[in-house]
Amino acid sequence: MERNSKIYVAGHRGLAGSAILRKLENEGYTNLVYRTSNELDLRDPLQVHSFFEKENIDYVFLAAAKVGGIVANNEYPADFIRDNLLIQTNVIDAAYRSEVKKLLFLGSTCIYPKMAPQPLKEEYLLTGELEPTNEPYAIAKIAGIKMCQSYNRQYGTKYISVMPTNLYGVNDNFDLETSHVLPALLRKFHEAKEKNKPSVEIWGTGTPKREFLYSDDLADACLFLMDNYEGNDIVNIGMGEDLEIKELAYKIKDVVGYEGELQFDTSKPDGTPRKLVDVTKLNSLGWKASTSLDEGLQKAYDCFLQYLKSEKETNLVR
Repeated sequence: MERNSKIYVAGHRGLAGSAILRKLENEGYTNLVYRTSNELDLRDPLQVHSFFEKENIDYVFLAAAKVGGIVANNEYPADFIRDNLLIQTNVIDAAYRSEVKKLLFLGSTCIYPKMAPQPLKEEYLLTGELEPTNEPYAIAKIAGIKMCQSYNRQYGTKYISVMPTNLYGVNDNFDLETSHVLPALLRKFHEAKEKNKPSVEIWGTGTPKREFLYSDDLADACLFLMDNYEGNDIVNIGMGEDLEIKELAYKIKDVVGYEGELQFDTSKPDGTPRKLVDVTKLNSLGWKASTSLDEGLQKAYDCFLQYLKSEKETNLVR
């Protein structure tokens, strides 16, 4: 990508998209395009194709998606599969029809089978059954991967698909109903500390293992791959190391400064027992994550405190 290339970041207000946009701005890219969902509904093919025809875009980072944790995936499965299929289909096809030079599609590690060997290698895709709690979302993401690969094969496009592990960082979702485990725990511990609650309840047994990648590292990897990778094979993006949810909870407890107890509600689902990605391919290309979990958690908590501050100021204005 040239510094004056016209680059569209789809989903620029989300966790991944906002990190990619910040990274592009910090690296001196000056011709950046983005739209809010109110300005451009990516589920509407007419709006999307009109936008691409008008803007003459060179590169696309497709980070727009409907995302959420176990609760949201369980309660809104139709929304997750429908909205994600529509977003992906419209953007990928419009990019082809308007002759975009290259597109990067962000998938998710939930595409891998629930009981796949660990760590998760790229070739494990479609080798077993998915985790039921997020199957609709995973199937949509798999369709996005296959669409990119199919367009490459049939039309000679240069679309690459990357599979980030669990993300956290600036612009995370801290809504307890729809957020992922790490930001949800940050909020739970903070509120328990503020209200002097004797304990914090955590879903499941605490034994599942998860990997977490700071969003700025993801953005760095995406720019690296856009510049240095061409191929039809998917690429994992992660730290290459994981920990139990219980261990994560204790780390967050320390970062927040909460002094109460942890209670694990074993009647609630654990989800996939383990999700660690194999990052051999990405490392061999010359990229490695640089933000440790301890460093990232402190940054994430600072972001949460800033989020609360802005939320409070907004309410005062109202």
